[in-house]
Amino acid sequence: MPAPTPHPDAGPQRAEHFAALDAPPVPPRQRAGRDALAGVSIAGLLIPEAVAYAGLANLPPQAGLIALLSGLVVYALTGSSRFAIVSSTSSSAAVLAATVFAESGIGPAAQLALAAAMVAATGVLFIVAGLLRLGGMSDFIARPVLRGFAFGLAVTIAIKELPKILEIHVRHSDTPHIVLDIVQGAAQANVASLALGASALALLFLLGRSKRVPATLVVIVLSIALGYVLDWQHYGIAIVGHIDLQNLSFDLPRLDRNAWLQTAELAVALMLILYAESYGSIRNFALKHGDTVSPNRDLVALGCANLVSGLLHGMPVGAGYSATSANEAAGAQSRFSALWAAGVIALIVWLLLPQLARTPEPVLAAIVIFAVSHSLHPSVFRPYWTWRRDRLIVAAALLAVLVLGVLQGLLAAIGVSLLVTLRKLSEPNVSVLGRLRDSHDFVDVSHHADAKAIPGVLIVRPEAQLFFANADKMLNRVRALLKATPDTHTVMLSLEETPDVDGTTIESLKTFAAECSARGQRLALVRMKQHALNALKRAADDTLRADAMSELSVDEGLQTIGAGGVGGGAAA
Repeated sequence: MPAPTPHPDAGPQRAEHFAALDAPPVPPRQRAGRDALAGVSIAGLLIPEAVAYAGLANLPPQAGLIALLSGLVVYALTGSSRFAIVSSTSSSAAVLAATVFAESGIGPAAQLALAAAMVAATGVLFIVAGLLRLGGMSDFIARPVLRGFAFGLAVTIAIKELPKILEIHVRHSDTPHIVLDIVQGAAQANVASLALGASALALLFLLGRSKRVPATLVVIVLSIALGYVLDWQHYGIAIVGHIDLQNLSFDLPRLDRNAWLQTAELAVALMLILYAESYGSIRNFALKHGDTVSPNRDLVALGCANLVSGLLHGMPVGAGYSATSANEAAGAQSRFSALWAAGVIALIVWLLLPQLARTPEPVLAAIVIFAVSHSLHPSVFRPYWTWRRDRLIVAAALLAVLVLGVLQGLLAAIGVSLLVTLRKLSEPNVSVLGRLRDSHDFVDVSHHADAKAIPGVLIVRPEAQLFFANADKMLNRVRALLKATPDTHTVMLSLEETPDVDGTTIESLKTFAAECSARGQRLALVRMKQHALNALKRAADDTLRADAMSELSVDEGLQTIGAGGVGGGAAA
């Protein structure tokens, strides 16, 4: 596995980006050879992660291998990205463990059935979203939320893997209590297990500095080979154990109606997390190489991959950044590299399954921690503090995941981001405009000392789109300004920030127009967008007059009503 790389949004390498765009095309024969080499290179990297993520999700190891093969083959046949590697991911494994396996009062068999149902339901939701062309749905999760969530999730996953390295029992599933359990049980830790896990982790980071060395594969092979000499179980170190790929079934689990409804609700959250993670990886490598991808096609492809994995009782799958980055770094040229990887993985599983079963659990825990370490870069938060924007959202997302858990934390973080956005939009920020010197431009008089108001005309500009939550507040601010300027005979609203209007805004404007008419004041609406203009003209009456609305600039509007225009037609 290559060295953990910061997510490209945290600081894209512009030189590499343009170098990739300027690279000459590769001949077809060389492309096929590079795909084969890339597939062989990443195959050994993906197997340990698949088994490790199955353990993270509290699923049997074969669930990770099933998901890996399903994701590689199905996405290669149906997806649009030539670099994306679709397999089990740490985030989806953590969500699965935090939802299905947090249910109390049901047995292991029922939990496994719920997990398979959730994966299959996620696949169906992906397919439906793709058919409905909802490829932009991940935009509803703000990037600061994803940054904080990814960091908090990485911390959560790392903490939950520590008991496997220490070989201690934890009684709780939430992160704060797990930390307390670790502190209280540290004295009873298995020293041999700790030494093995710490050595594996140190070796992973050491080898991970080179992109040419498959760190996870090297560590897995060494641990298995060493196990033949030392016998890990003699030292109280758990191993993966039997991997059952002989009793596979392709079917839906038998659940009652209530269980399916509950599963569908949880699948919505899992789908959003998987798509946000997957589309981020797909989009960034497409931009880097100048490729064209189809979000809606990828929704269907991810849906088919998850549906197949769920029907085979595997894990959820997505296009993780680390695996996709490894594929690109290995020289992949097309989606055939994933098919090569799937073929090599199938061969390894067929020939070396007993050896994989001897993998020590502390080594798998170290692999998981190493895999999520690329998200543990505090530098991703630095821009928000520099910009002084969205700091509350980032901090809320991070703390919510740590305190409330994976699913509830994400939902809480999304809720906080929406509330902050609504609060900003609802603030009654209205600017009073004046003419800038002798030009045609009108600017905020509070920020420009050489801007002069037009006598008898109050020109105001709402600094946010008018909608149901802020229309009355904005207009109340205008009313207050009118009280402070009793000699006003014309009120002009510059509505360039409002591309469309809802019913509440129309009613509020009609009420304000009636008040202006009662005071003998003229009301003019300028710089209107076409959708808003059409809607308000349909609502026009004797007070909110159709001839008082236009898409003209402020200066042109003043000329039209004969109040202070200077001629010409420049935009305000």
